[in-house]
Amino acid sequence: MPNKSNNKMRNFFTNLTVINRADQIRAEYGIISPDLIRSITFNKVLVDRKTTTLCLPRDAIAQLGLKLFKEVDVATAMGIGKARIFRDASISLFGREGTFECLELAASGDPLLGVIPLDFLGLEIDLKNQTLKPLPMSPTESYLTIL
Repeated sequence: MPNKSNNKMRNFFTNLTVINRADQIRAEYGIISPDLIRSITFNKVLVDRKTTTLCLPRDAIAQLGLKLFKEVDVATAMGIGKARIFRDASISLFGREGTFECLELAASGDPLLGVIPLDFLGLEIDLKNQTLKPLPMSPTESYLTIL
């Protein structure tokens, strides 16, 4: 019989800031004022080891002004379905930033943070303490590898 306390430790929540990277670029070139860069800070994003990528609710994607990239087939708890992928979602966690595609959720869905952004940013899931742990990134040690 599975241990229920271990099941509760599979997922946990974190804070996450999402920024429209295209807005950042326009601001860098002086096309728009930096105060017009669209961003959202989520106070409760589910860190989900079974989710591949960043997933945001439809209304958040609209508020950020992210551009549609493509429609894809996606595996969900309900089976295979269609989903839309948007681009240029820049995220910031533990002082590390990266720009990712994001999958659109229903308007009322909760944001999800999957394994691809976590791996790219060098963030390890610490299930025991239910937190994220930054992997080393210094002149003498790096989580990034080229072998």
